[in-house]
Amino acid sequence: PEPRRAPISGDFSPKTRTGSAGLPRPRGRLQPPGGGLTARGRLTYLNVLVNIQEIISENCVVIFSKTTCFYCKKAKKLFEHMNVNYTAVELDLNENGSQIQDVLEQMTGGRTVPRVFVNGTFVGGATDTQRLHEEGKLLPLIHQCQLKGKS
Repeated sequence: PEPRRAPISGDFSPKTRTGSAGLPRPRGRLQPPGGGLTARGRLTYLNVLVNIQEIISENCVVIFSKTTCFYCKKAKKLFEHMNVNYTAVELDLNENGSQIQDVLEQMTGGRTVPRVFVNGTFVGGATDTQRLHEEGKLLPLIHQCQLKGKS
């Protein structure tokens, strides 16, 4: 089934998807600490960074994605085929998506999507993630995270 997308809003409302069922569960912060809006209604850099870090630390697999991106779909399908839950933050459906992408560039050294994090660590894009899987290194990272009690 077609996965539901995160709502278009001023918050970080990622959705967790199960590889097999495709049913979303909201995760992460709905509002930044203290509101975190500038005079123009945009989130501050620090609040974007804090939200990203919280989402990454609270979820085993996080994919910063765009709904029309081929490689983003490829990364999601990899986790779906592995029957692994992932949290997708759809940047093109979030009014702060460009800001989120700017902060991700500072954090990871790249602006392209997807930006895939496993167990709190940036692992790369779709090709890097696929390579880790083929080398047998991806599943152990996921299992380490699940042992910590994260979803």
